[in-house]
Amino acid sequence: MTGIWKADWVEPRSAALLVVDVQQGFVNRHSRGVLPAIVQLIESWRAAGAPVVLTRFHNKQGSPYETITGWTRLRSPEEQALATELAPFAADATAIIDKDQASVFTPEGAQLIRAAGWTDLVLCGIDTDACVYDSARDAYHYGYRPWIVTDACASTGGAQYHDAALLMAARNISPNHLVTSESVLSRITGPKGASA
Repeated sequence: MTGIWKADWVEPRSAALLVVDVQQGFVNRHSRGVLPAIVQLIESWRAAGAPVVLTRFHNKQGSPYETITGWTRLRSPEEQALATELAPFAADATAIIDKDQASVFTPEGAQLIRAAGWTDLVLCGIDTDACVYDSARDAYHYGYRPWIVTDACASTGGAQYHDAALLMAARNISPNHLVTSESVLSRITGPKGASA
């Protein structure tokens, strides 16, 4: 299902790495395994001098997540905190977007992306079937090119939800926009580890 990273893909400096909601409250037995891939992406992206944006989800009291779904997690500071593995990157991030919705396209997020002039958004994080997918879909509808790094995303609900989200993304965005960490890293570092 994973597409091919196109040779004419823009320079990393024209794109942002969006690390979506990798927070303590979203790290569980289904999602923990993607943390090393996410850390490697962030380290390589930063080494290339390209922008890294971290997002954090906050489930406000009275939100639709509570009133419709009955979901009341991600309220405490402990659950909202970045995963321990990502905490060292917070100080040097291009931006940290706090949001109370799934998509990164809050007014603040949309303004940041527009003002920066990024054309491509490379997405990784948790949950593939919620915040990652919704951000990718919105990016597509706003005219940005979203790239979902399939092995650097996970669903707290398990593999079936992760796979379902990728199937939907392949249909509604493009199978060519589903990429692997290996393809992203090869694009960032270039041949034999040289900077792109």
